[in-house]
Parts: sequence; C-alpha cells; structure tokens
Amino acid sequence: MAEKISLPAKLINGGIAGLVGVTCVFPIDLAKTRLQNQQGQGIYRGMYDCLIKTVRSEGFFGMYRGAAVNLTLVTPEKAIKLAANDFFRNILSQDGKELTLLREMLAGCGAGTCQVVVTSPMEMLKIQLQDAGRLAKQNVAAAAGSAAAAASPQRPSALLIARGLLRSQGISGVYKGLGATLLRDVPFSIIYFPLFANINKLGQKSPHEKAPFYHSFIAGCVAGSVAAVAVTPLDVLKTRIQTLKKGHGEDTYSGIVDCARKIWRNEGPTAFMKGAWCRALVIAPLFGIAQVVYFIGIGEYVLGYFQ
Repeated sequence: MAEKISLPAKLINGGIAGLVGVTCVFPIDLAKTRLQNQQGQGIYRGMYDCLIKTVRSEGFFGMYRGAAVNLTLVTPEKAIKLAANDFFRNILSQDGKELTLLREMLAGCGAGTCQVVVTSPMEMLKIQLQDAGRLAKQNVAAAAGSAAAAASPQRPSALLIARGLLRSQGISGVYKGLGATLLRDVPFSIIYFPLFANINKLGQKSPHEKAPFYHSFIAGCVAGSVAAVAVTPLDVLKTRIQTLKKGHGEDTYSGIVDCARKIWRNEGPTAFMKGAWCRALVIAPLFGIAQVVYFIGIGEYVLGYFQ
C-alpha cells in the first residue's frame, strides 16, 4: 500500500514555502519581467542595471511593485503545486515501489496543470504592476519635451486592473494568457519534480530517511534553475502575451504563434532567452527555500499541535 499523505499539511507547507521564497527573490523577478518585455533598444542593459535604475526612479520599494498580489496568491499557488505533485506521486505509486521516471513526469504534469488555476491570474496582474515603471520611463522618453513627458504617470493597482478586466472581458480577461501559462508550467513541472526527486534521493541514507536540509536546498536550487532556463522561451511568450499595455512602437500579439513569429522576425532567436539568468536566479533559491520548508514538515507539526 502507498503511504498515506496529509493533504492539509502539504497545503500548509506549500503555502509557507511560497511566502518565504517569493519575499526573498521578488526584486529579481521584477527585473526579469522588465527585461523580457522590452523590445529593440531597451532602457535596461541587464538585471543589475534594471534594479539600479528602478531604485533611482521608483525608490527601494519600487523593486517590490506587484509583490502584494504575488504574496497574496502565491500561498494557494505553491500549495497547490507542491501538494498536487505529492498527491499524484502517491496515486501513481504501486505497493510502495519507487516511481518510474515516466510516472514522476506524469505526476509533475498533473501538478503543473492544477496550479494554473491560480498562477495565470496571479501572473497576469503581477506583470502589469511590475512593468508599469518600465512603460512610464519609455513613454516619457518617447514624449520628451512635450506635455506628456511632464505628466506624472498613473500607477495602476491590482484591484483596479482586475475590476477593469472583469467589467470589460469577464473572467476570460483575468485568465488572459492561460494557454501560454500552461505551455510554460506543465513542461517546467515535468522537468523539475523528477529532477529534484532524483537529486534529493542521492542525499538519503535509506529510502525511509529524509535527506539533510542542505541537500534538499541544493537539490531544489539545481532542479529549479535547470527547469527555469529550459522553459525560458515559453516564459517570454507568456510575459509578452499577458502584458496589456505596450510601450511606444512595441508589437502587440494576437496569440502564442503570432507572438513567437514576431519575436523571431523582429528581435531574433536570442530574444527568446531574455531574462534567463534572472529567471534562474529567481527559481533556484525560490524552490530551494520551498523544498527545505516543505520537507521540514511545518504543516504536520502545526496540525499535530492542535490535535
């Protein structure tokens, strides 16, 4: 018989892991979004240049633009992702035997599919907030010397964006880019979870013992960075499609294929790897921290305390 898992405990673990991880790496994620969205001769030369310019023009907390919506929704998002993977691994296990690579990949696929219920609207709202500063700088530069340049750019809020989309497009507006999100998150989970499980297994002295926390951290970092870089082209497509407002002279897209074609034609194949370094720096510690918190078993401890 497969070992029973406590779904509430896994949800608590995943939620705490997401909060801790996102708080640590959010500024790098903001830089990634801005780098992926700029077309042609952009205003940022790289991650460090982006963060420095953001702090100079928007202050320290400008690096955390969009963090509130991310922190609000990352708890259910990470909880669903990590708990769903455990759930599917448990379902696919046979009489306590180790999962084959194919079954590990299927479990990851299930986890990636489940999480987009929360991931897609979270990413959509977050991207608008993260990219607002870049758009303001670009539009002011394009309108230099005019009244538009002197005007103070209006800063959007997640609530206003969500209300506007729901009124104009209904629930489909909030889920804009759902297909692109699935296209990114399912392959990511298919790569990440089996890779993490097998690297983490190397630190276990026996099948019934947990690996040391530092080994789980390293395994999460390695698996996260590999998976993140592998799906960066899909993340670029998702980011571009989910960005509602474009800068002066920037392309708009009607779908995934149109987006891919225009990026290839106008910016070249290297544009599909924009933000890969940032993405690796975001995902590696995010999942390293997440796996350590998850494997500590805080959820099991909390539930056990109240029993």
